Amino acid sequence: MSMESTYRGDCLELTIYGESHSPTIGVYIKGLPEGVEADKEVTYKLMSRRAPGKNKWSTPRSEKDEALFERLEGDVLHGYIINANTKPKDYSSIENKPRPGHADYTGKLKYGDKASKSGGGIFSGRMTAPLCIAGSIALNELKKRGIEVYAHLKSCGGVMDDNYYNHDVKDEAFKQELIKIADKEFPAISDEAAEGMKAKIEEARMAQDSVGAVVECVIYGMEGGIGGPLFDGLEGKIANLMYAIPAVKGVEFGAGFDVAGLLGSTNNDSFVMDGDNVSLATNKCGGILGGISVGGGVPLVFDLAFKPTPSISRPQNTVDLVSRENTSIEIMGRHDPCVAPRAVPVVEAAAAIAIYDAILKEETK
Repeated sequence: MSMESTYRGDCLELTIYGESHSPTIGVYIKGLPEGVEADKEVTYKLMSRRAPGKNKWSTPRSEKDEALFERLEGDVLHGYIINANTKPKDYSSIENKPRPGHADYTGKLKYGDKASKSGGGIFSGRMTAPLCIAGSIALNELKKRGIEVYAHLKSCGGVMDDNYYNHDVKDEAFKQELIKIADKEFPAISDEAAEGMKAKIEEARMAQDSVGAVVECVIYGMEGGIGGPLFDGLEGKIANLMYAIPAVKGVEFGAGFDVAGLLGSTNNDSFVMDGDNVSLATNKCGGILGGISVGGGVPLVFDLAFKPTPSISRPQNTVDLVSRENTSIEIMGRHDPCVAPRAVPVVEAAAAIAIYDAILKEETK
């Protein structure tokens, strides 16, 4: 039986199943309101942005990632993908030699012989494809409510893109630049920054290495009052979904860790009237106070730190779990020299699931 993982939200329940080299991978979705279905065109567009094998900064593994849907008993929507380009034999030589930075060792501790013997199994970045299937539905439902979710590469290899905090709180021009990301080959606002990031990724690839990055996500159209205190906080709900993305190692909202170096007088966002609406003069809080959305046209803003891809082809030290001896490995196979460019639509999908679940909770009170 393939591995699975379940997200249990306030209204939605998602169970993602499969492994990176299994025949199929997919997601069972419970809790969708009556009449909500997948828009195949929306799903296809999002999946195509995440799909591998299109350029030098992604894995050469080529998958169509065509999502198929079926309704099951209990009003469960099943979305799945048939894997076509699997190569489990790429991992036969390192079956008992855990790859540094991967879940090979901890997966064996948890699941023993049931753990995957090829690729990352359910821990693989491949499993973000079913997350995007579910996220495409959430994104479409949020758009009907006037809520839009956009992400882009904020930095990679030391190269910085334009970002939300270079602009006024509700700068419409910046939003328009974010909208264009979905149609770009590389998910950066500045073309100059994109070229610099691509050069850094290629430099790492040629050195048989990899590079990390930061992704910024901005959510527009959130009304105020969504979320709650303590365990019901919007930051916690969003972070929960973000950490389902395998390479994410950090999440910060608004000014994030920078607030630790500020005074209260400089960190506090002053309240201002914007017509008849209460708004913020600045947005260091990332659009959330006390776990609850501010609203008033103030976007939700957060950053994600993505680690460098752990699968690199240069020699690395590890252990042989059978002989119990120190050894080294060289990882073969097909891997991204930087996972973040393909992770941008995944961030949008995961964020949409969190927000949609929070809004459904409010709508069903």
